[in-house]
Amino acid sequence: MTDFRSAVEARDPDAITATLAGTVVFRSPVAFKPYPGKAITAAILRGVLRVFEDFRYVRELSGDGGRDHALVFEARIGDVAVEGCDFLHLDENGLIDEFTVMVRPLSAAQALAAAMAAQFDRIQQEAAAG
Repeated sequence: MTDFRSAVEARDPDAITATLAGTVVFRSPVAFKPYPGKAITAAILRGVLRVFEDFRYVRELSGDGGRDHALVFEARIGDVAVEGCDFLHLDENGLIDEFTVMVRPLSAAQALAAAMAAQFDRIQQEAAAG
């Protein structure tokens, strides 16, 4: 999990993408349907890098023989404080194949939904470009 966490903390989108399995499924805290695939997941994560300010991981939990991880984070979107957690599952090659994000409080989820909605055309274009 060190590779992913280090890539996020360095705000390095290429290094983040390198930690994702081709079959990764991303579950958003503000969208009902999951997003399957590396291209869309990487594009969403680039969008998140653009909207989160002062992002930092504050705790890391691991289980199931090192294949399940929870990374607790804090960030801001404008004046709104965000607390959240990235739940990650690794495949047999050590790549992320399941990625679920949860955030709180409701005001943070609403701010995230609005900020990501403003990014979504760009996210879709980036995903289509591969």
